[in-house]
Amino acid sequence: MEYLSTCMKKIVFTEEFCRPENLFPFTLTRQIQDIRIGILTIREKWEQYLGLSSFDKFEEDYKDLDRSVVIEEIDKDIIYLVHGNILPTQKLIKQVKKLRPGEIISLAGKETVVYCISKKEVVAENKIKVTKSVEMDEDLFEVAYPWNIFQLNAWAIKQDYELVTDGRKSQKTSSTNKLTGSQVFMEKGAAMEHCFLNSEDGPIYIGKNATVMEGSMLRGPIAICEGATVKMGSKIYGATTIGPNCIVGGEIKNSVLFGNSNKAHDGYLGDSVIGEWCNMGAGTSNSNIKNNASGVMVWTPGGPKTVGVKCGVVMGDYSRTAINTSINTGTVIGVCSNVYGSGLTPKYIPSFSWGSEGIERYELEKAFTDIQAWKALKHQTITENEKKILKHIFDHY
Repeated sequence: MEYLSTCMKKIVFTEEFCRPENLFPFTLTRQIQDIRIGILTIREKWEQYLGLSSFDKFEEDYKDLDRSVVIEEIDKDIIYLVHGNILPTQKLIKQVKKLRPGEIISLAGKETVVYCISKKEVVAENKIKVTKSVEMDEDLFEVAYPWNIFQLNAWAIKQDYELVTDGRKSQKTSSTNKLTGSQVFMEKGAAMEHCFLNSEDGPIYIGKNATVMEGSMLRGPIAICEGATVKMGSKIYGATTIGPNCIVGGEIKNSVLFGNSNKAHDGYLGDSVIGEWCNMGAGTSNSNIKNNASGVMVWTPGGPKTVGVKCGVVMGDYSRTAINTSINTGTVIGVCSNVYGSGLTPKYIPSFSWGSEGIERYELEKAFTDIQAWKALKHQTITENEKKILKHIFDHY
């Protein structure tokens, strides 16, 4: 182990063999490992478990940005090459820490999920020499389709809660709150008064500088991430994640909002995944179950799939709905769409749509201007990398 200790270790994520196209629309604008599920993104989970910085394998596409590295050019580093859609467990991490260069980990029913390599193991482009395969009898938790995000969210919140609170003490909750159960953790700077929290079915995590306003009712497992705001009288059921800087209100159940998005008014959001920088107009509600309680069919790039009895809306980054929008069961909305219209929405709304029917297209420069206006509300600015990615999506999807 002396050799390993003298080398710099890092995590490098790869989307190869992960079928990122099946995670449309979220992988149009991000790598799989930057999807949020539970409290943390997949990247943040691996970084925190292993205590290492992470990078992305250069994949020769438009998402190769600042963190991309070419495997063939590694020098003295030891790299843990990780499939970007695999959710780590304590058992898996324990085995990863034992790996030496040339060794790989395979899980039941799955190809290799983690490689440990040095420069010696890279024998050619996209070719790695393997000296030992470690087979693990461990449940596989992977994000293969968008609905896996809300289906696995209860499990992921519980895992992350243990990870981020281990050995730490919660900020004291005010006596004005009514707590049932003992699994509530408040980070420093979080504010909450006159609220009702029930953590008997799962933990409730309230992040740094988050605000939970008066009269809100929270039933775990729930993650309210850093800087998020829960407005007065909100009703939030498990398993729900409110990502960083989101603003939410009304009724939410078993849903994930990645970050910087708003569902700030009354209306129902259930069994859904909302990307970043989205806004749901007042009164927007989604259906999450069909009238006959049969399986919900959801559009995917590879054709429709039945995903179970419940599925709400999957909304890509920068998309918005008008007030009182009624979203159909199992609806997929692409990136940067402005959704409005009478009646239920279509089941699939393409990226850069202007209106529910997608008859008109959002002009790219106007989209940039509108995104900048929304980002300014949260004291942020659209970046050149964002523009580059959005232009590629506009031109090719």
